[in-house]
Amino acid sequence: MELLLLADPCEEAIKSYLYQSRCFIACAKGSVVGVCVIKPISERALELMNIAVSPSVQQNGVGTQLLRHVIEKVKASGAQRLEVGTGTFGYQLTFYQRQGFRVNCIDKDFFLNNYPEPIIENGIQHKDMLRLSLEF
Repeated sequence: MELLLLADPCEEAIKSYLYQSRCFIACAKGSVVGVCVIKPISERALELMNIAVSPSVQQNGVGTQLLRHVIEKVKASGAQRLEVGTGTFGYQLTFYQRQGFRVNCIDKDFFLNNYPEPIIENGIQHKDMLRLSLEF
């Protein structure tokens, strides 16, 4: 849960999707250093609900390797699409776009309507969510 909270600060939100999801972990020296959670949203589509890497190993490619592994597993499953929602700014958006995700739509006021506390990054409050997808 500690790692998952790095990417989604609301434990209740995490618990709401975790039981329906598949989890992948990245390990180093016997410790879990990364986690990724995907959830089916239709017969041929999954949603990446959460991906997080321990701060001690961030910026070393762990998240990229983990996401690439998950993408390959999703492709191999016969899915046609992997979706993700993220803020309208920040390193996360660039992270997904480097792997080929493209913006589909904007979910206005998502963070205002779905989180009890403001989510602030670089001094700016997240309000809207960008919905991105990777088509196979």
